[in-house]
Amino acid sequence: MPPKFDPNEIKVVHLRCTSGEISTTSALAPKVSPLGLSPKKIEVAPSASALITEALKEPPRDRKKQKNIKHSRNIAFDEIANIAQQMRLQSLAREQSGPFKEILGTAQSVGCNLDSRHPHDIIDDINSGVVECPAS
Repeated sequence: MPPKFDPNEIKVVHLRCTSGEISTTSALAPKVSPLGLSPKKIEVAPSASALITEALKEPPRDRKKQKNIKHSRNIAFDEIANIAQQMRLQSLAREQSGPFKEILGTAQSVGCNLDSRHPHDIIDDINSGVVECPAS
């Protein structure tokens, strides 16, 4: 039997999501109800890949019908900076450029470009000091 929690204390529950999409409360209910939590009271924080696909402004897709989607659009540098600022609290990086590089790595794995450049080229420029990361 799972332990009972004090209703006044803050609880953090980490759950996996599929392909960066935020799940509904009905999908969360079987996972959090044994812990004594209500799925309606849970705040869902989007992942980096979900924020990047949202920034691409692509139409929604059906996960069951469309597989292996390639994202070939471009994202502006300012949008990546905003996403890095949002994800700063979840990052374990010690330096200022860490969350920015993490978001660029996620953009590379999603398959999109940053101002018509490959994200890894921008990571190399940040490491060499050519590009400065915006202050967050």
